[in-house]
Amino acid sequence: MLCGGRGKRPESAWISSREDFFPAGGSYGQSLPPELELGPPLRDCPGSLCSHPSAGKSGQLQASEGGSCQPDKTKTAVTMTTSHQPRDRYKAVWLIFFMLGLGTLLPWNFFMTATQYFTDRLNQSQNVSSVTANVSRDIQTSATPATPAPERSFLSAIFNNVMTLCAMLPLLIFTCLNSFLHQRIPQSARILGGLVAILLVFLITALLVKVHLDALPFFVITMIKIMLINSFGAILQGSLFGLAGLLPANYTAPIMSGQGLAGIFASVAMICAIASGSELSESAFSYFITACVVIILTIICYLCLPRLEFYRYYRQLKLEGSGEQETKLDLISKGEQPRAGKEESRVSAPNSQPTNKSHSVRAILKNILVPALSVCFIFTVTIGVFPAVTAEVKSSIAGTSAWGNYFIPVSCFLTFNVFDWLGRSLTAVTMWPGKDSRWLPSLVLARLVFVPLLLLCNVQPRRYLTVVFEHDAWFFIFVAAFAFSNGYLASLCMCFGPKKVKPAEAETAGAIMAFFLSLGLALGAVFSFLFRAIV
Repeated sequence: MLCGGRGKRPESAWISSREDFFPAGGSYGQSLPPELELGPPLRDCPGSLCSHPSAGKSGQLQASEGGSCQPDKTKTAVTMTTSHQPRDRYKAVWLIFFMLGLGTLLPWNFFMTATQYFTDRLNQSQNVSSVTANVSRDIQTSATPATPAPERSFLSAIFNNVMTLCAMLPLLIFTCLNSFLHQRIPQSARILGGLVAILLVFLITALLVKVHLDALPFFVITMIKIMLINSFGAILQGSLFGLAGLLPANYTAPIMSGQGLAGIFASVAMICAIASGSELSESAFSYFITACVVIILTIICYLCLPRLEFYRYYRQLKLEGSGEQETKLDLISKGEQPRAGKEESRVSAPNSQPTNKSHSVRAILKNILVPALSVCFIFTVTIGVFPAVTAEVKSSIAGTSAWGNYFIPVSCFLTFNVFDWLGRSLTAVTMWPGKDSRWLPSLVLARLVFVPLLLLCNVQPRRYLTVVFEHDAWFFIFVAAFAFSNGYLASLCMCFGPKKVKPAEAETAGAIMAFFLSLGLALGAVFSFLFRAIV
């Protein structure tokens, strides 16, 4: 499709516009590797028209000012390339990228949602090692009901905080290392290797459900597994966005959808495991086996991807794009109308100049400082209380009913993931406030009010603060608003960051935004110790 009579949009234009879809990755999005940037985008091309997927193919001839291309052979080549463009039959590639997006965040969500299993194992191991007369896997109702606190072990009390820290620090480190790893390790090895490594971790986790371990070894092994899945998850995620960069920009959306639904899937799987009525060990085993099955399906989907013509077509464009682009630019420069060639070179000169000289990271950071600090603050607040504090809230209306077992999986994890996904999805409908509005940082700062609101819910055990919002309904309302604001505002910040700089600097801006996002996750993990301690 021609844009204002000036030609088709080069591949780099839709690759760099991938940053517009960046936010839906939420807390785990990665910037596109620099090897995918093939050239400067045209500034005189209307964005609404250039977003068509067929306008982003590498190596196609740029039309002159009059809208016609001089060399007949080149025009024929363009026509043949367009006519032979394959279609994504049955949306197979879209569905594969959805599964890959699901597989990137599913491991962490499965571990985070299973906190009840891990803490119960730690408490049980503590009771066994203390030679307690009555060892129970479920909530004890007969033995010393007035003093349940002493049975809660120290490792169980700090589990959520240490788990969050062990998850977010490797994520920050490997997000920074990703820019070096993608140049030294092939993309297929990073994606397939990451999936296989995560699968092995889950198989070990499922097997350990049947193995008795003392509290300390079980705690250490669990934290090592959490560090491993988040390290491999960061590598896998960054590589996946690089893979999506080969395709039209709308193929980043299924990754975001898959990542957004990963938490919902994990929460539903935990609820089904509890509803099965099995013992804790049996339900936990089936829960982790479910994760293994999903990861195996993800591996199969990735292995099927190179067999699809649609994917092979765009991958071939990437491999041959540079050589074809140079050849056709030579044909244009030797055309019959040198004036058009001079005009085109004059138009492209301002665009190519910034790409040739290295952009100042400090200058780019100055332009995107507000959204960068905003996204960092958003996730500092979010991870500071979720799940370290929210997973410790107890139901005030459950009594001896089964609702006590479902309260945290439903009110905490399922509610948070559903409303976070709704908040992210809303950015496809509206993007208020604007990127330069003062309302955006004001709303981000206003989210700080959720910290005292959640701390004053029925968090147990507690030492200092009194319970103000005891009823379950208050907790549900606070978590829903907390999650919705997290998804919506974080998506806006991640989207506005690359838009506040020049197109040639968008990728660098995206990488800086990803760093501040990961920094916010790590800071939130550190502050979670403080927030839990003051309760």
